[in-house]
Amino acid sequence: MTKQQANWSPYDNNGGTCVAVAGADYCVIAADTRMSTGYNILTRDYSKIIKLADKCVMASSGFQADVRALQKVLASRHLIYQHQHNKQMSCPAMGQLLSNTLYYKRFFPYYSFNVLGGLDNEGKGCVFTYDAVGSYERVGYSSQGSGSTLIMPFLDNQLKSPSPLLLPAVDAVTPLSESEAIDLVKTCFASATERDIYTGDKLEIVVLNADGIRREEMELRKD
Repeated sequence: MTKQQANWSPYDNNGGTCVAVAGADYCVIAADTRMSTGYNILTRDYSKIIKLADKCVMASSGFQADVRALQKVLASRHLIYQHQHNKQMSCPAMGQLLSNTLYYKRFFPYYSFNVLGGLDNEGKGCVFTYDAVGSYERVGYSSQGSGSTLIMPFLDNQLKSPSPLLLPAVDAVTPLSESEAIDLVKTCFASATERDIYTGDKLEIVVLNADGIRREEMELRKD
């Protein structure tokens, strides 16, 4: 008889999808609220979006225990920064901090796939997209998570100007107005929910602009 070994993994993938779109004077960050493991839904109301600073928001999919640990590290590092510099981090600075934090753990990574969105020092929208070990890039739009393979081709089709596929490289903001970007994000998730079993239940949208932060919600399929 062959000996059976315990096959335990420190990681899980809780699914979910995140999208961010940057505009001339705004940034839209959105994520669904479903958290799953395998074919089980653990909860239908789990927010994947966290506010890191007044002008910086992060959305994360992947293994939510690692995501929560990462959020705590970023919050504590940001608090230290505020005590030392007497001001909040800018979104590009937070982007670099997130990259460094992920890279520091590269040999036992945080299994989290993040998009960071906000406003830069000039008030322009910015989106940073990451892999699990801290490689990042400033882009006009991005998607991470289980539905990203469905959403990213659609965004490439709709938002050609900031696409990295076009040469020469152009400014990394989308030409859409704020309301058009929100409608586009809603369309993305309505489509992805039809095909991806890990995306659904409810869509949470966070909009950053000069007036501050506001939140919107939209119901998605629950099956």
